[in-house]
Amino acid sequence: MTEFKLKILTPEGVVYDGMAESVIVRTTVGDKGILAKHEPYVAALTIGQAKIRINGTVRIGAVSSGIVEVTKDQTSILAQSFEWADEIDVDRAEKAKALAQERMQQYKDDQRALDIAEYKLKRAINRINTANFKL
Repeated sequence: MTEFKLKILTPEGVVYDGMAESVIVRTTVGDKGILAKHEPYVAALTIGQAKIRINGTVRIGAVSSGIVEVTKDQTSILAQSFEWADEIDVDRAEKAKALAQERMQQYKDDQRALDIAEYKLKRAINRINTANFKL
């Protein structure tokens, strides 16, 4: 399979900078697959998984919002956070899930706080699901 340049960046720094054979990411309008020589493309990412084929092996990552940009030179994933499945601290994610659920009950009458708690709950669930994902 033909490879292309892939760069994954978060506010903390570079997560991956190398070659990939394919990328599947969750955009706000559904999953998008990217292969070599893909047309230029930009889309908003939502909470979900990224499936990236590197050297014939698929790696799964948890993404929590950002953008994907495809140019003729490379594909870039600019994410608020990105964690490879095998690097996720499941205990920490479970605690974040429980805390978010508590806050959703606590702040029922505060829409902004409720929205933040809901986002954190979705992010924690995605991290847990990604860590437990079996190909």
